Amino acid sequence: MNEILPGVFHWVTVHDHINMLVSSYYLDGPEGAAVIDPRIPDEGVEWFAGRNPPAHVFLTNRHHYRHSGEFVKAFGCRVWCHGDGLHEFTHGEEVAAFESGRPLPGGVEVVEIGSICPDEVALHIPWARAVSLADGLVRSGFDGPLGFVPDFLMGDDAEDVKRGLYESFERLLDIEFDHLLFAHGAPWVGGGREALRAFVGSRPEE
Repeated sequence: MNEILPGVFHWVTVHDHINMLVSSYYLDGPEGAAVIDPRIPDEGVEWFAGRNPPAHVFLTNRHHYRHSGEFVKAFGCRVWCHGDGLHEFTHGEEVAAFESGRPLPGGVEVVEIGSICPDEVALHIPWARAVSLADGLVRSGFDGPLGFVPDFLMGDDAEDVKRGLYESFERLLDIEFDHLLFAHGAPWVGGGREALRAFVGSRPEE
């Protein structure tokens, strides 16, 4: 568990279903605490004892429910997902819907990404000058350059999905931020907006 920015903690676990490293985040902000795409850290939920307990769980897409249920049990968190992803939760999970363009608790802003799946969003955390991303953008080798997931994970027309993602990330550049928080990859602390701009600028010509 590492504090990568004031009030922003990052941890890594091995996802048992995909057998890959994934990232989760704890936000201890000026208007309360939350976790993003959480799995239980190696330290257990006990790590949060004596800290500001998370009141909310934010999912960057429906596939990132992960260990949210454990956080609900431990802290009574409210879980939030884009409304287009609520059909995923058919086993009694209590998940509240959010919409793009409407703020979440704590002032977190929801930015529509889509393309790779209808409920794909970015979460802008103004007080941390950070943006949290789901599956549309990853870091190669976990801590390498920015990239996309393999084509076979993008559906029948991977190139069309990529075009849509490039367009979404170009719009994302209108927001002021410095850091990128990845669900699949290490956080990019400092220079994140410039890195994203370079990635968007490297798109192949049609």
